[in-house]
Amino acid sequence: MRAEKTEFEGLMLFVPTPHRDDRGFFSRTFDAAVAEEAGLDPWAFVQDSQSRSSHGILRGLHGRSGKGEAKLVRCARGAILDVVVDARPDSPTFGRHQSFRLDDHNLACLYVPRGFLHGFQVLTELADVCYRIDREHDPAEDLSVRFDDPDLGIAWPFPPRGLSARDLAAGSWADLRL
Repeated sequence: MRAEKTEFEGLMLFVPTPHRDDRGFFSRTFDAAVAEEAGLDPWAFVQDSQSRSSHGILRGLHGRSGKGEAKLVRCARGAILDVVVDARPDSPTFGRHQSFRLDDHNLACLYVPRGFLHGFQVLTELADVCYRIDREHDPAEDLSVRFDDPDLGIAWPFPPRGLSARDLAAGSWADLRL
């Protein structure tokens, strides 16, 4: 497994080396030594979560106020377009977004540091998305920005399906910045 930097400070992609044969594959999904070498505290993660969604489902854009939260995100089944938005006001990439294809073939894991919004859309029939999060969830700190906010200009691959009430009621990027 290796850690790759992205164009956003602190955002990293962890790329494993799966061992494939006629039975399938075996892959390491997390390596504390690699995380530590990349500057992360591997023992900081306190919660693992998983979602399952069908084709076209869009979840996000979500973030946390207060101390924020960092997370490792991977797609264990299927494929997703994973999108992050830099919401750190002092960052040179503030307001910009970057997207990554996460899937069950390349098995990459995205480290999303505190101060980012995160969302994804399912590209395959089904997708299981796994999260390793560094803080316990506090619903009072939940933030949401509309997936289709024109100031962000995110090009999602499909018209979204199955938006949650939270995502439908999400505010604008301009409101979040105020």
